[in-house]
Amino acid sequence: MTMLNPTGPARLTGQDLARLKKYLADNLMRALESENIASDQRTAFVKNSIGQIYEQTQLKLPEDLRKQIFEQVMNDLLGYGPIQSLLDDEDVSEIMVNGPKKIFVEKKGKLTKTNVTFDDDDHVLRIIDRIILPLGRRVDADSPTVDARLPDGSRVNAVVRPVAIDGPSITIRKFRKDKLKADDLVAFGSLTKQMVDFLEACVKARFNIIISGGTGSGKTTLLNVMSGFIPENERIITIEDAAELQLQQDHVMRMETKAANADGLHAVTIRELVKNSLRMRPDRIVVGEVRGGEALDMLQAMNTGHDGSLTTVHANTPRDAMSRIETLVLMAGMDLPLKVVRQQVSSAVDLIVQQTRLKDGQRKVTAVTEVAGMEGEIIILSDIFKFNQTGVTTDGKVLGEVNATGIRPNFTPRLEAAGFKLGAEVFAPKLSSNQNSRR
Repeated sequence: MTMLNPTGPARLTGQDLARLKKYLADNLMRALESENIASDQRTAFVKNSIGQIYEQTQLKLPEDLRKQIFEQVMNDLLGYGPIQSLLDDEDVSEIMVNGPKKIFVEKKGKLTKTNVTFDDDDHVLRIIDRIILPLGRRVDADSPTVDARLPDGSRVNAVVRPVAIDGPSITIRKFRKDKLKADDLVAFGSLTKQMVDFLEACVKARFNIIISGGTGSGKTTLLNVMSGFIPENERIITIEDAAELQLQQDHVMRMETKAANADGLHAVTIRELVKNSLRMRPDRIVVGEVRGGEALDMLQAMNTGHDGSLTTVHANTPRDAMSRIETLVLMAGMDLPLKVVRQQVSSAVDLIVQQTRLKDGQRKVTAVTEVAGMEGEIIILSDIFKFNQTGVTTDGKVLGEVNATGIRPNFTPRLEAAGFKLGAEVFAPKLSSNQNSRR
């Protein structure tokens, strides 16, 4: 074989190894095409064939190097190329490809640069195409951004030139293979048992709840957990840009948006799906995130008998969430007075759950806030639970705890009418160590 440096494996250069990988990949691809192998049999075929093609090269590489090259070739053919190993690493929660040579990951809330690289821009583009093509989506110079998902539900965003100046970008927010439950969030310190009991009662009592938080704060994870409280005998419609929610109930109808075609036509937006869901006899409507005029349709649904709806919104505090929803409603194009909008919001929304990613990477529910109605032209908010930060350790860890404020919500009679009589211990604040010592 003349493709490699003839002086032997000890003198193989990086270019030689790259040519070897290309040789193996090209031959395997031709074998796959000529044999017309079904998709569910490709993995076994490639595993059996790669060794035979390698033997034809008459090379004797060290075992660890040979295994590494085989794995890289298989990932390029059957997986997601160089980032497949990062996707398989359970400690990695997010993958960020900033061009072919700069790949970062998030582990335990901390960003680190990896030694993983792509060959070039075209290599990154091939992996982007592999992700989005099964979903019927496209990305090119005319549509340089795309949202997609992996088969396991992990969220993917891709950006290409001319928008991405330094080369194609991929951002993947991974989903855990084992679905988190409320008890897991309690163990992590994201919630307290009091809060779980309260939120479970609110979901089952069909309250309209908005989960508010910043990017990467864990809103979707919390939405998944809270949706698990919905009874099995109810019909649930989920609406998302890219389907991420992993509801465990049996009677779930999942819908996701559709991008416009090459002519810019036939797009299906979240707003259209929300409107359509009202004709599908839903018991619950769960919208992955409201970020536009669909907020008005969501409020209308909440106010016209579709109680128990759940959604998320980008905002840093419960008060900001109210302002953001007001802005989104105005984006619907209806010329409504601000007071009318606020009346719609205060009438529709019962509870705001604020999810926050702290500076040290911890994700916590920092507030559970009742929307208590209007006073004049102001929406009244009342904190039921609140996170109080007490300090920061020398290594940067945030100290503090979530505690009940001692305030019972005004909707307590509605909870009791639905059969949930929460005891005083749910709303009673825990005494701090200083308060205990004074007693």
